[in-house]
Amino acid sequence: MGFSCGKFYVYLLIFIVTTLELTQLSNSKSGPDYTTLVYKGCSKQALSDPTGVYSQSLSSLFTSLIQQSSRSKFFKTTSSGSQVTISGLYQCRGDLSNADCYNCVSKIPQLSDQLCGKVTAARVQLLGCYMLYEPSGFTQISGLQLLYKDCSRTNVAGSGFEMRRDTALTVMQNGLASGNGFYATNYQSVFVLGQCEGDLGTADCGQCVKSAVEKAQVECGSSLSAQVYLHKCFISYSYYPNGVPTKSSSYSSSGYSSGSGQNTGKTVAIIVGGTASLGFLIICVLFLKGLKKKDDGM
Repeated sequence: MGFSCGKFYVYLLIFIVTTLELTQLSNSKSGPDYTTLVYKGCSKQALSDPTGVYSQSLSSLFTSLIQQSSRSKFFKTTSSGSQVTISGLYQCRGDLSNADCYNCVSKIPQLSDQLCGKVTAARVQLLGCYMLYEPSGFTQISGLQLLYKDCSRTNVAGSGFEMRRDTALTVMQNGLASGNGFYATNYQSVFVLGQCEGDLGTADCGQCVKSAVEKAQVECGSSLSAQVYLHKCFISYSYYPNGVPTKSSSYSSSGYSSGSGQNTGKTVAIIVGGTASLGFLIICVLFLKGLKKKDDGM
């Protein structure tokens, strides 16, 4: 008994639908990398907590911070027990949605435990957010203290790169001076962003970012990209000789409109994915029509 064209069409349609569903499923699982670890800062003082009071207060602090992260990008609070008071805060990048902020912050408590163990204080920085906690009376550090830097090994000295980068950083500094606390922009193939801690005043924010920019210029030289994290602010820049892509593989270098603070990379990904799926479907329909014409002519 022969294999009819009708059955062939049915099986081909099932194949098409299955392929599209698997593609969408794959795309949905490949989430953004804003939860990638940047660095950790762990207190050298191990936690001595025989009664469990500190651990209980810390757990309450984490719960409060996580709950608030679905509503705001920055939150600072304290958790007080019978014998101990712990202060803590989180901050998300200004371009994250509330849902992404929550997703980012909610991962940190477990990461902190895995990376630092049971310590009296810790700070964990992901690409999209950070969280820190410390007990009352913990030794304070300067807001301008360098916590972490990462300079690309690729150098692009000459060709006017330093001038472009410095101008882009200046534009970013001026944007932060408006008092928003977060600013991202493109300037002549250089993508830059900066952010200050949520409770930092405009003047202090400007001073912190200025210090971060100077450290990036001096310590990273002509590196293609750099990230500099101080205690109260951070900056980053990336140079794209062929133009800043609208969809970047790195969340920290996503495309932006000047000063908008809007992540356009996700939008482009959705449009491109949807267009590709639609194009594939159109090709399949045309293929089916071609087969049917052949079948009618037999």
